[in-house]
Amino acid sequence: MTEPTLTLRGVAIYKGWLSPGVQAAMVEELRGVVAEAPLFAPVTPSGKPMSVRMTAAGRYGWVTDRRGYRYEPRHPDGMDWPAIPENVLAIWRTLASETRLPDCCLVNHYTQSAKMGLHQDRDEADFSWPVLSVSLGDDALFRIGNTTRGGPTESIWLNSGDVLVMGGAARLVYHGIDRIRAGSSSLLRGGGRINLTCRVVD
Repeated sequence: MTEPTLTLRGVAIYKGWLSPGVQAAMVEELRGVVAEAPLFAPVTPSGKPMSVRMTAAGRYGWVTDRRGYRYEPRHPDGMDWPAIPENVLAIWRTLASETRLPDCCLVNHYTQSAKMGLHQDRDEADFSWPVLSVSLGDDALFRIGNTTRGGPTESIWLNSGDVLVMGGAARLVYHGIDRIRAGSSSLLRGGGRINLTCRVVD
């Protein structure tokens, strides 16, 4: 098993895992995903707009609206989700599992002002499988809490090309993005950050 650069509250963090060339190739693949399944502006069940825009690839996409948080087999506009890019699956095979591939690769796009409050990833059926996250573009201040709400937290800056894995006891830690450091990367046209989150759903 590949050793992480560091572990923070059980979350394995692989700093600089993706080379600049691989990052650029991945962004091109993701442009194809967005062309097939456009980014949309999600709304929480309470009706509050989220500050990120999102889409997905794989058998399912994660969506949120007035009906609640859930996985759906189709984009809100009705089309099937595109396939997860092979270069994303290669990371999963190396750091998560060679035998069980993810059902969903959530694509979140952060602008300079976007944030993500502390939350757990718990809409999946089997928490024994890890969640794998890839950072592309501008730096993001990632905050990690506990497996229950409240208590002290710790933060780390995630840079473009970093990968992290939440598994085992850390599978259900609360986590979020407090802010984006605008202009810290030239990877994305127009700036911003893309976060990919791969999950086993069923």
